[in-house]
Amino acid sequence: MGVLVGRKAPDFTAAAVLGNGEIVDSYNLHETIKGKKAVIFFYPLDFTFVCPSELIAFDKRYEEFQKRGVEVIGVSIDSQFSHNAWRNTAVADGGIGQVKYALVADVKHEICQAYDVEHPEAGVAFRGSFLIDEEGTVRHQVVNDLPLGRNIDEMLRMVDALAFHSEHGEVCPAGWTEGKKGMDASPEGVAKFLSENEGDL
Repeated sequence: MGVLVGRKAPDFTAAAVLGNGEIVDSYNLHETIKGKKAVIFFYPLDFTFVCPSELIAFDKRYEEFQKRGVEVIGVSIDSQFSHNAWRNTAVADGGIGQVKYALVADVKHEICQAYDVEHPEAGVAFRGSFLIDEEGTVRHQVVNDLPLGRNIDEMLRMVDALAFHSEHGEVCPAGWTEGKKGMDASPEGVAKFLSENEGDL
């Protein structure tokens, strides 16, 4: 499938560890995020190297996502029991601590295949991130190779950009951040924006 932007986010039901530490057998995506925005992020494996830095970075910004009405969901091919063990391992020992969002167990690789982020040789997920709107449509995705860690602040920026566009109808130019001007999606709007802001690009 490749690019999911503009399409409905593939649904799934799988075991998961919730943010409160509860292990559930049937965590359903569409049920969980109905009417809300969500970020789904895939990572290769528990107890590895780049991964804990990303999961902890998501956790440190969890309240920022929540303030924006965004659910955060992590997915890897590990079992719910491995996820739970990693959550119960101290950060100083290579663990992630009690992260406040759900970690989904994709042991059959069905979810990473549905989102087309499975590494063709390693059999684990690339570092794929997907922003889903309130209608369940993917609005932004980025996929990093295994050694390249994500910028979680960039996902927050995209959440803000989507909210700005939804509220004002304007589009968000390169490098747009909260508080900056948008652009009217017309030749006149482009000309006006560039004449006033070209030096900041």
